Amino acid sequence: MSEPVKGPASYFPSIEKKYGRPVAEWKDLIRSSPLSKHMELVSWLKAEHGLGHGHANALVAHTLAEDAGRA
Repeated sequence: MSEPVKGPASYFPSIEKKYGRPVAEWKDLIRSSPLSKHMELVSWLKAEHGLGHGHANALVAHTLAEDAGRA
């Protein structure tokens, strides 16, 4: 039996279901944004793409950690 997914990635199934886009697509959007600060990116996802705060935060946290080699 595998370990349950923890941290930001635990939100990914509900993000895909609610917003109808794969997580990889959200990560590409985040990476292509001219913004680089965590909360700027969260605010942008909320304002421009209608994500809830928790979902936007999870995507940004995971993407930035991945890019920094920590995920």
